Amino acid sequence: MRNISPLEARRFLRRAHLVDSRAPDVGAALAHHGYIQIDPINVCGRMHDHILRNRVEGYEEGGLMRHLHGGGPAGWLPAERRTAFEHHLPSSGILVAFPLGAWPHLQSAMRARTRQSGAWSGRLTAREREFSARIMDRFADGGAIGPEAFEDDRRGRRVWGAATLAKATLQKLFFHGRLLIVGRKNNRRLYDLPERVLPLGVLAEPERAALETARWLAETRLRQHRLVALKRREVALVGDLVQPIGVEGCPTLYCLKSDLPWLEEPPGNGAGGDPLLLAPLDPIIYDRRVTRGVWQFDYTWEAYVPPAKRKRGHYALPVLSGTQIVGHVDLKADRERSRLSVVSRRVRRGHSTAPAVGKLARFLGLRPG
Repeated sequence: MRNISPLEARRFLRRAHLVDSRAPDVGAALAHHGYIQIDPINVCGRMHDHILRNRVEGYEEGGLMRHLHGGGPAGWLPAERRTAFEHHLPSSGILVAFPLGAWPHLQSAMRARTRQSGAWSGRLTAREREFSARIMDRFADGGAIGPEAFEDDRRGRRVWGAATLAKATLQKLFFHGRLLIVGRKNNRRLYDLPERVLPLGVLAEPERAALETARWLAETRLRQHRLVALKRREVALVGDLVQPIGVEGCPTLYCLKSDLPWLEEPPGNGAGGDPLLLAPLDPIIYDRRVTRGVWQFDYTWEAYVPPAKRKRGHYALPVLSGTQIVGHVDLKADRERSRLSVVSRRVRRGHSTAPAVGKLARFLGLRPG
């Protein structure tokens, strides 16, 4: 066990999360963190763009989607040029961007979903099985396709976010690995067959054994959050890779041994500059227990909380200033008027958020005000 102070832990987290020394490109950040969470909500920019703009040098809005899929005049990236893809974390509904090396570890979860009950990701219903044959025949002809391509007004039952039978069935086929997201148009998913999305060498990789995938999942958690409270079975899986860390006010935490050099850096390195606006689900604050213990900050994302019960706001962004989280700013982008408005803010006295809000406004191509 290595004991460190909360202040040392905060310095470590800034460094290990690339906040003080940014990655040169999206691919490097993705490899470093293991995945980047994707969320479609766009109140003042999308979640994945908020995460990456603080970690990638020169990052521009939409950079993750361009890295994943290409797009624009050149069209979607061909399979052989892809280096990452969209899929769900096993045993969750969380959509993320993965590097290609994740594919063999996702196969068992995809196969398991085909046998499980569940309106969103489980086995196909009788209606969906019938409709899936029509869908797969259509994909045999080639081309990126969304649910709008199917003239069928039947409704999908009990599926959150899926209004039509076409959309519900496409979504399940994606969860099962029979289709993949090839690109997005106006943030709407377009699908294609896996062999037209991923390199054939990746698809040919054998499914990994359960123990190997469990170890990969535990290591991926460590790469994502850098300072993690592991369960006993996870410690057994990655014991050779980790260093136990004691921080007052926290359960026993673990970091990768390869991250230990960031603990050795002198205190003056990094943790400077203007305050940063963090993504609501930023990996640095994702675990509420660790955030409370290390940062003395209790934060909950309230986008799906009823308005009357919100304490901070619809899309409140935590404010990281040096080695402190000093409050939050709730922002809203008005694209028609080209303005980024402050709905509310609560920040400790002596800390200004204007520079950070101005940077976000410029990132989004808007004016602060």
